[in-house]
Amino acid sequence: MTEAIALFISAFVTLFVVIDPPGCVPIFSSLTVGTSAAHRRAMAVRSFVIAAGVLVAFALGGQPFLSALGISLAAFKIAGGVMVFLIAIDMVFEKRTERRENRAEEVVASAASLEEEDISVFPMAIPMLAGPGSIAAVMLLAARAGDALQLGAVLAALAAVMVLTLLCLLAAGPIMKLMGAKFEGALTRLLGVVLAALAAQFVVDGIKQSFGL
Repeated sequence: MTEAIALFISAFVTLFVVIDPPGCVPIFSSLTVGTSAAHRRAMAVRSFVIAAGVLVAFALGGQPFLSALGISLAAFKIAGGVMVFLIAIDMVFEKRTERRENRAEEVVASAASLEEEDISVFPMAIPMLAGPGSIAAVMLLAARAGDALQLGAVLAALAAVMVLTLLCLLAAGPIMKLMGAKFEGALTRLLGVVLAALAAQFVVDGIKQSFGL
């Protein structure tokens, strides 16, 4: 039980930092500017459902998928750790947010009608919520689960983060008023440092497993 609780905390922190619910708020707000409240709610709920489905699928079926490709779990831990570390570097230097905003601007610019534009699948659900980083993270965390209880802890952490993300998207308007640009930038950098440490741990675990340490 203690190990499951520890894994839940680790999974929650990792997924919260990678998915970054507060950071998704300004992106979602810019993608739905000028649309009705009903449309914004629909886009938030649909993005949540699609992203959650994708991440749960990779959490449960990630290891068999890797086995079918002949990729060892240790190799994936190292590669996934490196990928997550690169995301952390982008967060520290605020490059990730900049790319997200540029992608959002491109979608808005190409939309003929914002009211009719469905941004739930792309870019909100994929790749902003269920992107390469979050998919790699959830697969790595599921791989750390030694039994069904620990796997349940990982899925519970994923569910908690996704529910928080949905609440942030639904309350995007009020949050944007409360959260200034400076606070968001400081929080992103702090979470980036935490994520870098977690990514390093993934790489260390993969190396240990490769050499049987």
